[in-house]
Amino acid sequence: MPTLPWTVPNTPPPGTEVHVFASRFETRTLWGALRFLAGTPAVWRQVRTSPGAYGATLRAKPFQRTFWTLSAWESKDALHAFARAGTHGPAASGLAPQMKDSSFTAWQVNSDDLPVPWSEALRRLT
Repeated sequence: MPTLPWTVPNTPPPGTEVHVFASRFETRTLWGALRFLAGTPAVWRQVRTSPGAYGATLRAKPFQRTFWTLSAWESKDALHAFARAGTHGPAASGLAPQMKDSSFTAWQVNSDDLPVPWSEALRRLT
């Protein structure tokens, strides 16, 4: 699966501060990676309709059992609402036993700097 392009469900006001979130997941097995991939379309649809979502992308290397997400949000509260609602909440808890490792990071950027480059997210995740 190639990197999904930066999807912009809502356009942020120019010159505003936005909350950026990046994650890295490594599954224990190839089966776990396949389960992650199987749930991706539903979660991706949820992102595209989430209030406060300003952009998102996914990078997947399923044969290496590793996935990265990068998203921008109106606020931490908007991100947390997304994470607990819809298909994401059950998908995340259902995949938890499949995870070998995960890491997360968050920071603020100006909306004029979106989309955030993958290089910046990867630097912050290491």
